[in-house]
Amino acid sequence: MENSIFQLQYALDTFYFLVCGALVMWMAAGFAMLESGLVRAKNTTEILTKNVALYAVACTMYLICGYSIMYGGDDFTLALSGISGNGVDAGKAYAPSADFFFQVVFVATAMSIVSGAVAERMKLWAFLAFAVVMCGLIYPMEGRWTWGTQPVFGMYTLGKLGWSDFAGSGIVHLAGASAALSGVLFLGARKGKYGPNGQVNAIPGANLPLATLGTFILWMGWFGFNGGSVLATASVESANSVAVVFMNTNAAAAGGLIAALLLARFIFGKADLTMALNGALAGLVAITAEPSTPTPLQATLFGGLGGLLVVFSIIGLDKLKIDDPVGAISVHGAVGLLGLLLVPVTNPGNSSFSGQLIGALTIFVWVFGVSSVFWFLLKKTFGIRVSEEEEFDGVDLTECGMEAYPEFTSK
Repeated sequence: MENSIFQLQYALDTFYFLVCGALVMWMAAGFAMLESGLVRAKNTTEILTKNVALYAVACTMYLICGYSIMYGGDDFTLALSGISGNGVDAGKAYAPSADFFFQVVFVATAMSIVSGAVAERMKLWAFLAFAVVMCGLIYPMEGRWTWGTQPVFGMYTLGKLGWSDFAGSGIVHLAGASAALSGVLFLGARKGKYGPNGQVNAIPGANLPLATLGTFILWMGWFGFNGGSVLATASVESANSVAVVFMNTNAAAAGGLIAALLLARFIFGKADLTMALNGALAGLVAITAEPSTPTPLQATLFGGLGGLLVVFSIIGLDKLKIDDPVGAISVHGAVGLLGLLLVPVTNPGNSSFSGQLIGALTIFVWVFGVSSVFWFLLKKTFGIRVSEEEEFDGVDLTECGMEAYPEFTSK
């Protein structure tokens, strides 16, 4: 009887894990639509190529070495030997290959954050070369110290210092934003973005319907992102936890959108759609560090804080002349840090403000530092930025040889 119950639990939890992984994979489409909507038409094909290619690169690199670095222990056991489709992993009521699939789509999410921030002026192949390093080394190492519970540089274990990150506000989102910030600093701003007297020139995206669709896809995929991180659903306790996580995830997104929309109306005098979209995403990032312990009202307020912060952050980065075409650094970086710092408010037993700060600093220093080394090497060898003429013509033609909207091009 007990064996039959275990088999049923194993089947249900494995199936749930796979469905949630598929939802997170669908977030790749959300990032592609969001970014293609927020860049200019002449750069659409290239941003789509980056998003579909980075997903393939992420899956391959994590299979080859990333998974083993992150979870393989001290000997870095080969990933292929540890994720067999058969057998039962002791202590886990789901298939090892389901665990790998769920983990690999998180890697692709982190790399997608970089894609939007460096849009419209980075060389395609330089970006993909960085994706190899990000997905094969940089992300797995910081994941090893956090979700993998290995000591940081052999010195201390973050969990023992009061670190907690339920679904990855820091591990995924802050990490992706740290790599993106480094890349943007090495790239510089797009031509015409900032004037000589400090003015900020708006560069509108080409397709706001696509950007809105992308946001809704990401919103939907986030239920798998956070809900799947419960890691089970085949018991009363885990099923209730999944339901709470879904409810709070949705509440935070709504709170973030409303707060960003109202703040944008107050600052700009208009309803700014792009700020509203980023506000929803900010709410989702803010709740990702701990969606299981807040009340629905707290989740809404936490999302609202994320929505307010993302507006101020986007404005602040522009004042610093840090050009992020889609607001990715603000959404995933600034709000990712906020999400980490909100965890002790509702889950003080498993986290502390000092532990959260140490963990966030560890992630930022590692990802930003190592990313900077590789961006520097790429810049000095192959180059990372297209020429001024190629940027003016659009990277669709120069990098991909085709336009996304050829019928609308004037001859």
